[in-house]
Amino acid sequence: MEAPLQTEMVELVPNGKHSEGLLPVTTPVAGNPRVEGPRRSCVEGEGFLQKSPSKEPHFTDFEGKTSFGMSVFNLSNAIMGSGILGLAYAMANTGIILFLFLLTAVALLSSYSIHLLLKSSGIVGIRAYEQLGYRAFGTPGKLAAALAITLQNIGAMSSYLYIIKSELPLVIQTFLNLEEQTSDWYMNGNYLVILVSVTVILPLALMRQLGYLGYSSGFSLSCMVFFLIAVIYKKFHVPCPLPLNFTNITGNFSLVEVTKEEAQLQIETETTALCTPSYFTLNSQTAYTIPIMAFAFVCHPEVLPIYTELKDPSKRKMQHISNLSISVMYVMYFLAALFGYLTFYDGVESELLHTYSRVDPFDVLILCVRVAVLTAVTLTVPIVLFPVRRAIQQMLFKNQEFNWLRHTLIAIGLLTCINLLVIFAPNILGIFGVIGATSAPCLIFIFPAIFYFRIIPTEREPTKSTPKILALCFAVLGLLLMTMSLSFIIIDWVSGTGQLGGSH
Repeated sequence: MEAPLQTEMVELVPNGKHSEGLLPVTTPVAGNPRVEGPRRSCVEGEGFLQKSPSKEPHFTDFEGKTSFGMSVFNLSNAIMGSGILGLAYAMANTGIILFLFLLTAVALLSSYSIHLLLKSSGIVGIRAYEQLGYRAFGTPGKLAAALAITLQNIGAMSSYLYIIKSELPLVIQTFLNLEEQTSDWYMNGNYLVILVSVTVILPLALMRQLGYLGYSSGFSLSCMVFFLIAVIYKKFHVPCPLPLNFTNITGNFSLVEVTKEEAQLQIETETTALCTPSYFTLNSQTAYTIPIMAFAFVCHPEVLPIYTELKDPSKRKMQHISNLSISVMYVMYFLAALFGYLTFYDGVESELLHTYSRVDPFDVLILCVRVAVLTAVTLTVPIVLFPVRRAIQQMLFKNQEFNWLRHTLIAIGLLTCINLLVIFAPNILGIFGVIGATSAPCLIFIFPAIFYFRIIPTEREPTKSTPKILALCFAVLGLLLMTMSLSFIIIDWVSGTGQLGGSH
């Protein structure tokens, strides 16, 4: 086992300590941000990384400073998103067993696709998702990857800001103990989302080095752990059925002359039906479960930049970080979905937090959970913004010196566009459906597989070798999932009954 490991480490050239497999330093190669021609330049697309001043610039001369634990925090926070609020709804439309099977499958496939990305990047010395696309298919591959990253992350950031827009006024209303929302500006979600974007998100997004955001990542994950604890706690304190449902059931008998025994028997029957979990369910909303889960596990554009900033990097170490991050989020996703579903059963709404307002709108614990979720999604936006900005810079400002003005203007422009989308679009759940069914399968399934197939040389792995055949099957699986999801979404739109249960 030692020999393959050593070969793998040489290919990855950690911190420039080995040069085997690198392209010649004096040959400018498109797509390799560490390789330069005669002129020294800092690639704008990797401007948030620093170079080692003591050596001639190589791909891995940047000495990573981010620890193993901080990298896990960063990647876990990149995985985590607003989808955790919709997974209980997804479980209600699949059943516990089918949901667990699908969640496990998506988590394992996500880990495998990261393995393909790391092997591809190790062979060619590239740690930018779009540059792998360029190396595999030239400019079309680079543009396709950049477009998928941009769409995926704009959709994710929009969902985060939508949560701020919808939940923050409710938090303020609860703090002020108001029965109904007023017309004051501080109760207007449009004003509040702009305020949060300017005062919190923008300063974090202007940071040049991604590793420093690990501290906010750790705090954000702590908020989501608190959310999970609250969901588990509430499972044992929320009655089933809800008092409102019970009132409706008993109210039906005031119109009919029945004995108390018959009424009580009917109530017990209704209660059993409402409060019995389903283990396997198929309905019109089940089709949305896979794109929701795929959207929830997308972290692949962030894997390679985090790899670059990792202290003493190696493929095995980064794979451990990825597996640990996916495992942590897998457990959190399943527990949040399970206990949220077992609290409300089929009565759970597409946003879990909103369902709790039917129990007690002024519940202090739920108020704290809302604040925690708002904090978590707010701190996630800057991390998700980094690969979008890098994709734009790779397309428009390739091989240009890092410039703070351009760095700042791109962040401001992105946040402005997303805020306008959140403010003026009354409902973008359909857009999320398309994004979850197109960009997510591309980033998780299709692109890593075809990049691997094209980049790994045939001398190392022949075209008909098992790893390459598996990679092709992986890409075909992604294509089938994308086609199936889009078909169901279009059918739902045409029939007018579609409702997307959630998003990343």
